[in-house]
Amino acid sequence: MHIVADKTNPAARPCEPPRWRPTVRYLSQTEVHVYALSIGASVLLSFFPFLIVMLTLIRDVFHLPLAESALVFALRDYFPGDLGGFIIRNLTKVNHGRFQLTSIVLLLFTANGIFEPLEVALNRAWGVEENRSYVKNQILSLFMILLCGGLTLGSVLLTAVNERFVSVQYGISVLPTWMSLGIFKLGAIPVTILSLFLVYWILPNCRVPARRVMPVAVIVGLGLEALKYVILFAWPWLDRKFQNEYGPFNYSVAIVIFSLLASFLVLAGAEWSARKPAPPVEA
Repeated sequence: MHIVADKTNPAARPCEPPRWRPTVRYLSQTEVHVYALSIGASVLLSFFPFLIVMLTLIRDVFHLPLAESALVFALRDYFPGDLGGFIIRNLTKVNHGRFQLTSIVLLLFTANGIFEPLEVALNRAWGVEENRSYVKNQILSLFMILLCGGLTLGSVLLTAVNERFVSVQYGISVLPTWMSLGIFKLGAIPVTILSLFLVYWILPNCRVPARRVMPVAVIVGLGLEALKYVILFAWPWLDRKFQNEYGPFNYSVAIVIFSLLASFLVLAGAEWSARKPAPPVEA
């Protein structure tokens, strides 16, 4: 006969390992590092074409200068110091009309580089041994990049509309930085959380309970926001280190390293959501 241990009596309750220890073991596995590095390198390949498509849609389709300003503001918020300025300067120099089709094709081609290792990593976290076929993965990757890209574009447009509304409502021609930042965060953080939820819920090759991934998406989304401020704080030292060690490739390395750290956080959330609840302690 098994008797459930008295949880109110510390002497009767056996020592339980910390809940973070399995996650640390998971992140220390070699294959998880391979997945994260592959995702980081794929972000480097697809990030700039994605920005070109975004800016082309904003300029040539929606004709919203405020949305373009919101996109520039988002880049300055996400990327520290000279890195954000470097991306913005090169983005504005691109002839968008000439390279629009090329950028879209390149974006769709490189999208699989992000979602393919991510699907394998999520499958391993959920104990799924069989991955989707290459064709099915490409179709799903196309769907995910359009879905998440649409959410990002919607967030930028929403930021522009909100800034326009506030400026007209209160008669302010140029909004203060703190107000623009608040309006941007109001749309960007929920979009990040929703995108993470869709990735955790749709991408694994199995049926994933939504109630298990939604809290994790919220925590990981807030964790990514916190990681951004840690990087902003450490950027002066990182910038000098990257310049000394990588020379003209310093900005490319910075994007890969930042994406690598973000990938570790996303994969940790996947392991956390897929972990089975601990059984009741019996004596």
